[in-house]
Amino acid sequence: MSKRNAILTEVTQLSSRNEFKGTQAHHSSIIYKKLNVKLPVKVLLVDDEKEFVQTLSERLQMRDMGTAVVYDGKSALDRVRNDAPEVMIIDLKMPGINGMEILKKVKQTKPEIEIIVLTGHGSGQDKKKCMDLGAFAYLQKPVDINLLIQTLKKAHEKTRPGKKTKSGE
Repeated sequence: MSKRNAILTEVTQLSSRNEFKGTQAHHSSIIYKKLNVKLPVKVLLVDDEKEFVQTLSERLQMRDMGTAVVYDGKSALDRVRNDAPEVMIIDLKMPGINGMEILKKVKQTKPEIEIIVLTGHGSGQDKKKCMDLGAFAYLQKPVDINLLIQTLKKAHEKTRPGKKTKSGE
């Protein structure tokens, strides 16, 4: 018996023994999952605190948002160049290229990307500078997840074609 026939025979035997009890005759694929267009599909998280950013990524994915994670400024800029996100969440204080530099460079090259600054070390002066550079929002760690989700929704809405501006134009 060929290996292929042996595998087919084994699958047939498993099916006939009812080992797949409780399964349906069809398979519902995640591809057909209804998308919530109010949520961003591509969120880039940039933070050198690996455990924090991985946990945040998981929490956003549980809420049907697509996330990518990078741990430094250079990787963030490379990612923006090669696969631009809709929204970014960046930390300010990181080794190498810091969050302020990421914000400047992204807004110069891809101004349509909305950037949320999420930091635990910022000051009032940092907030003013970030907002002047074009940040969508400036939030402090620890952040309430519901506030972050609402901020992400608003930032995403601003990136969508046919959007209305704040002034109603």
